[in-house]
Amino acid sequence: MRRLAITGHRGLPEAVERAVDTALRDRLRALGRHLVGLSCLADGADTLFARAVLEQGGRLEAVVPAERYREGLPGSHREVYDDLLAAASSVHRLPRVESTSQAHLEAGRYLVEHCDELVAVWDGHPPRGPGGTADIVDYARTRDRPVTVIWPEGATR
Repeated sequence: MRRLAITGHRGLPEAVERAVDTALRDRLRALGRHLVGLSCLADGADTLFARAVLEQGGRLEAVVPAERYREGLPGSHREVYDDLLAAASSVHRLPRVESTSQAHLEAGRYLVEHCDELVAVWDGHPPRGPGGTADIVDYARTRDRPVTVIWPEGATR
């Protein structure tokens, strides 16, 4: 089974989110049903990816960066997070308590270490803070992990 992990931006504008969703589904469809998707299940790219994996018949593995990770997510996303967490075939809980930038960086590195390919919904810009998408892409490249970047042409955050 091919293991894909997701890293990507949150808070995407609606039009960008639709284009990213289509591109993610196209990428996964090319791989067939025999895939495992690893995701932290945050709003944005993580959720789009997790839903696409499940709808295609793949297995979802959730990575929880910290004990209080859920509390750091937007209130409007928590029910979606709970549903996806319940749908995951396995849950990997990292040993942090607070949902900090360092916890997110460690979770991103965990994703890279446990996948065959990293899918990055990334605008190509530097990270806004430690543990951002660009940091995880850089880490994957230093580990010689294949990275597929998905970003709609002309899109902005």
